[in-house]
Amino acid sequence: MNDRWHPGIGDPTAIGWITVLAYFTAALLCAAAQRREKAGPRPRPFWLAVTVLLVLLGINKQLDLQSLFTQVLRDRAKAHGWYEQRREFQTLFIFAIAAIGAAFLAALPYVMRHQPRARNITLAGLVFLYCFILVRASSFHHVDWALSRTFFCIRLNWVLELGGIIIAAAGALLVMRRQQADR
Repeated sequence: MNDRWHPGIGDPTAIGWITVLAYFTAALLCAAAQRREKAGPRPRPFWLAVTVLLVLLGINKQLDLQSLFTQVLRDRAKAHGWYEQRREFQTLFIFAIAAIGAAFLAALPYVMRHQPRARNITLAGLVFLYCFILVRASSFHHVDWALSRTFFCIRLNWVLELGGIIIAAAGALLVMRRQQADR
């Protein structure tokens, strides 16, 4: 098969399906948190938005849309004559993603200062996932090499992606645990 993106299952491995299941489980937990969190005078869409985002990320995990994004950018680079300088662009892209992610994380305490801690935890997990997914999509060979490293039969990219999902789900679990304690 050529290196071109095509619609289909992008990661038919056991860990690929486990990751999809983790996204959908986290989405279900966030939907439950939406129902259980005390909304006040008007409902807030935070947990609903996170639920939708996690479902979309789960779908993306198997459709591998970031590979389509990478392919489109590669095709544009070749068509416009800057493919040979792609390493500089990839490096800038990774630094920009890291800077935006760091700015989001730095802004979280200010933006979320009046929000429950559970939402802050979930948002931190989502920012982590944002950075991970976009850096993975950069297709920078040194990053790909680092993410594919295994330690005790466990790949670093599995730990990072599943870790971000778990952090995002932890906030929803905190909401549900508090609701149980209030009963």
